[in-house]
Amino acid sequence: MTSHAEPRAVLHGRQIRLLMFGLMTGMLLAALDQTIVGTALPTIVGELGGINHYSWVVTAYLLASTASTPLYGKMADLYGRRPVFLFSIGTFLLGSLLAGLSQNMTQLILTRGVQGLGAGGLMTLAFTIISDVVSPRERGRYQGLFGAVFGLSSVAGPLVGGYFAETNWRWIFYINVPLAILAIVVCYHVMRLIPFQRREHAIDWLGAGLLVAGVSCLLLALSWGGNEYAWGSGVIIGLFVAGAVLAVLFVLQEARVAEPILPLRLFRSATFALANSAGFVLGLVMFGSIIFIPLYLQIVKGASPTRSGLLMLPMMAGIIVTSVLTGRAMSRIGRYKWFPVAGASVLVVGMLLFRQLQVDTSLWLAFGYMVVIGVGLGLCMQSLILGVQNAVDPRDLGAGTSAATFFRSLGGSFGVAILGAVLSSQLTAQLADRLPGAIAQLPPDQRAAVAARGGANISINDPATILALPGPVRAAIQAAFVESLHLVFLTTGLIAIVAVLVTLAMPNRELRGAGPQGATGGADPLGGKAAAPGGKPLSKESKSEAAAEMEAKSQTML
Repeated sequence: MTSHAEPRAVLHGRQIRLLMFGLMTGMLLAALDQTIVGTALPTIVGELGGINHYSWVVTAYLLASTASTPLYGKMADLYGRRPVFLFSIGTFLLGSLLAGLSQNMTQLILTRGVQGLGAGGLMTLAFTIISDVVSPRERGRYQGLFGAVFGLSSVAGPLVGGYFAETNWRWIFYINVPLAILAIVVCYHVMRLIPFQRREHAIDWLGAGLLVAGVSCLLLALSWGGNEYAWGSGVIIGLFVAGAVLAVLFVLQEARVAEPILPLRLFRSATFALANSAGFVLGLVMFGSIIFIPLYLQIVKGASPTRSGLLMLPMMAGIIVTSVLTGRAMSRIGRYKWFPVAGASVLVVGMLLFRQLQVDTSLWLAFGYMVVIGVGLGLCMQSLILGVQNAVDPRDLGAGTSAATFFRSLGGSFGVAILGAVLSSQLTAQLADRLPGAIAQLPPDQRAAVAARGGANISINDPATILALPGPVRAAIQAAFVESLHLVFLTTGLIAIVAVLVTLAMPNRELRGAGPQGATGGADPLGGKAAAPGGKPLSKESKSEAAAEMEAKSQTML
């Protein structure tokens, strides 16, 4: 059994709150940029041109952030959290500034890649850094707040992106600059107090190269398949084969080096292996299905991109409230297993409820379905990461945490591709059945206008065009789209059942460290009473002595 040294509480409550503020700001930047650009892309392309490179603005960010995530975890274990985190947020800041200054699509794509390179560190290091300060038992309440950040970004992104698309799209990127500077200042100051003991190491550059190349091949195949190239084309098949070969070479390389990027021994832990498997499956369900809900609101309910983001507020509320409550509950109970089990089960229910959506379904009923999915996501998102952190040795916290983030992001990429293919194939069949009859009902002049817009090959990527079509054609497309969504949500519901089974198989380990009033907690940074080693509240004299000792340590580190 691996021995685990508990992290020392080296920060005061106020210092932890400041650190959380800086980390949450950095994480918000990275999470927001996954959603904020999509709404404004038509405007950006209209100004910069290069419609043939449209998808690369999103793909470059996704590729760089996902491929770099495992590297940041290992670098943080070897070099320390502070320099690696400051590098990642500095890289993100530079990429944001250059993206805002872009004069053509090539520059924008390259600078989005720079942004993604920084974002890969922001997403994973926030979890790692807070794990250095508090024990797993106390960590849930903080990581619940990180989950709330993801919930906020899922709705705020389309809203903010829509607003700046109507004013000045460059501020989508410029807005990151002051926030990134604020996060740098706060984290630089507070993270100086977190001790780090550097150890001798040899960086596995070959393993890093194989990992980045393999992940890049897989993500490119998933991004291009069905869009740039047919799924059965030589390019897509070649990318999948190359990705698989590079993955095998990566595993062989990791098995022979002393300092692997992703230590294979971690997978000997049932908790680590099962939690990451569940994270992959839930990432597939989460990212792969949520992207279709705004499309339903735009195509069927006639909402603008900005308003569709606003209509997602019920889901955001479900994620935020449940993430915070789940984090506090895990800290109080001291175990985490049943939270992802419950979350995956709720997601199954939520996906099956979304199968009930019709063209005439009321928005209030759709809001209720959104809340169910939000609750499911809030129960799952941080509890699995906490389980991974609880299962690994402190020296592997960076690598373990980055692995959890990586597998969830990779699952999301697979989800977008798989469910996108399901929607596309089903929609093609549905439109072939419904559109010809609807078009035949139109007067000749309207029929000619529909033919000019693509006829039976009308794309759903432009909801505004669909809403401007004659009534019978618009109704046929909306009915076909809703019917196709039913298969998508049925697929995600069945996949979510796999997540239920995987989380049920996870060991029900107790979180290391003391509870909210336990031995290692010290002063409760969220407002609780300080605790003595026996779990009893400290006397005033003991509190003063403890505070004086903590202050002396802080001054020494400074």
